[in-house]
Amino acid sequence: LRGNARLTESNIQDALREVRMALLEADVALTRRQILLSPRSRSAPLARKVMGSLTPGQALVGVVNDELVKLMGEKNDALNLAAVPPAIVLMAGLQGAGKTTTVGKLAKLLKETQKKKVLEVSTDVYRPAAIEQLKLLAEQVGVEWFPSDGQQKPVDIARAAVDHAKRHFFDVLMVDTAGRLAIDEAMMAEIKAVHAAINPVETLFVVDAMQGQDAVNTAQAFNEALPLTGVILTK
Repeated sequence: LRGNARLTESNIQDALREVRMALLEADVALTRRQILLSPRSRSAPLARKVMGSLTPGQALVGVVNDELVKLMGEKNDALNLAAVPPAIVLMAGLQGAGKTTTVGKLAKLLKETQKKKVLEVSTDVYRPAAIEQLKLLAEQVGVEWFPSDGQQKPVDIARAAVDHAKRHFFDVLMVDTAGRLAIDEAMMAEIKAVHAAINPVETLFVVDAMQGQDAVNTAQAFNEALPLTGVILTK
């Protein structure tokens, strides 16, 4: 692309081929790749003049970024906390997706940007380390943690946490749930029972951004079991 003042179809074929290979290696679905690299979606931006100190290569990176943003969605929706306190946020997803860490990050965000009084609880009775991790995260971000252990049932933990949050005037209750290495009926039955017991205002699906096309199948399975209200991509 050196020596060119404009991006055109003819002078960027090699660069776009690299982009196409990168998308393929990232396991991006064929239909998404076709939309991103279709002549119609790129014809307008590719004809624009390279401005200022940008090289054509840098400008192309900007074009690809813009198209990715359009494809993924151009805005982040805020959490819906319009409920009689506590507003309950339930986290769902496979093991290792980053649910527990995300609970800590969201709690920190709500505390610092919206001055919310946040309570965290883990219903993952299968991994004591997950309960301890959430406790440590709560301490690190300066929010409260509701104790639980492996001898309790997830539904009982969730109900007790809701009762505690109400009695102590918490604004938000963040509920972490158990994950599995793969979708299974027992997992879905359990999280459906927790959801029914506490009626969360937000049910967020947490997924590893590096999972690839299989993330769609996982999301569909969770969405069939739960009324998902949002998705969080982690890495």
